[in-house]
Amino acid sequence: MTTLPLAFRRNPEPSVRRVARPEQQGPRMSSRQQVRFTSTSDGVRIAYGTTGQGAPLVKVANWLSHIELDWESPLWQHWLDGLSRSNTLIRYDGRGSGLSDWMFPPLTFEGWVNDLEAVVDAAGLTRFPLLGICRGVAVAIAYAARHPERVSHLVLHGGYARGRLKRSVDQKHRDEAEMMAKLVELGWGEDNPAGRQFFATQNMPDGTSEQHRSFNEIARLSATPQNAASDIRQMFEIDVSTLAPRVACPTLLLHSDRDVRVPFEEGRRLAGLIPGARLVTLNSRNHFLLPHEPAWRQWLDEVCGFLPVCPGTSKEFAELTRRERELLEHVAQGLNNAQIAARLSLSTKTVKNHLTSVFAKLGVRHRAEAIVRARDAGFGRQMQ
Repeated sequence: MTTLPLAFRRNPEPSVRRVARPEQQGPRMSSRQQVRFTSTSDGVRIAYGTTGQGAPLVKVANWLSHIELDWESPLWQHWLDGLSRSNTLIRYDGRGSGLSDWMFPPLTFEGWVNDLEAVVDAAGLTRFPLLGICRGVAVAIAYAARHPERVSHLVLHGGYARGRLKRSVDQKHRDEAEMMAKLVELGWGEDNPAGRQFFATQNMPDGTSEQHRSFNEIARLSATPQNAASDIRQMFEIDVSTLAPRVACPTLLLHSDRDVRVPFEEGRRLAGLIPGARLVTLNSRNHFLLPHEPAWRQWLDEVCGFLPVCPGTSKEFAELTRRERELLEHVAQGLNNAQIAARLSLSTKTVKNHLTSVFAKLGVRHRAEAIVRARDAGFGRQMQ
């Protein structure tokens, strides 16, 4: 079993911690990140963070994240700032990395899906867009296929349906995969970054020495060598080829045309598996796009144009609680009190009491008027 380094052990008592981000030059977000913890169905404690405001956007955990340290990384700063400007960005550390539990049952793909399920349930989300990057793409696809009623939009970057060992049975490729896992096992925790530099260069061939250094250091602090190696071995065995055709929501795929880490052909193949998916080809060699390259601005413009706007941003809607907004969304979809109660596991009386408060805050006299106001403000569109 592995113990989290002292500097990054979380305090299990407070359910919420506010983590200030240092001032930086450039358009950094000024808001604070809220860090919370939840438990999965198999008993793993998962850390998740929330920043920004607007419509929710859930980012699936990718390989080796740290929801606090990522804010200081030149690899992730521009991603997090860009996505938090017009959305409430919800992201988390997967089991075995960052602030989440470093001791857990044997690692499986199902465990990764459990992590995501626990976070969206803890965040109180009913329907939301989902963002998957690299390994997170397969997890996002699995979740969207299993929960079509909850995922409104799917954004997938640099992903694949088949892991390295599912794309080929050639012995050379199997040897290369095992070499990578061994490189992680033997060199991940060392002060010498040579072992980690291989992965930094693959993910960001055009990265600066500072970006590579940051990747190396945060990777070392985000997981033990054993956890990181177990994670990468599981990634090689991913195959969601049969789940991808079951995705029913609008899907946007983005992939660098010369991606060194995940071949473009895998992204193109994945786009062909998901019904109606749109593929955007990015002019880049980098798996993780860098802030100075035009492909990053193209990526952000495409994603922001694809995601839904936040419903009800006027003052009276802003006064609604999360639960009240959730109930109003169902009212706007045309559900009656009994149907809402069944969907949210509440009593009909509780639903009625909440809606009385909602109608008072909105200044409406009856349900029909509330539906009109709510739909005009953007509620109910995700199910129409």
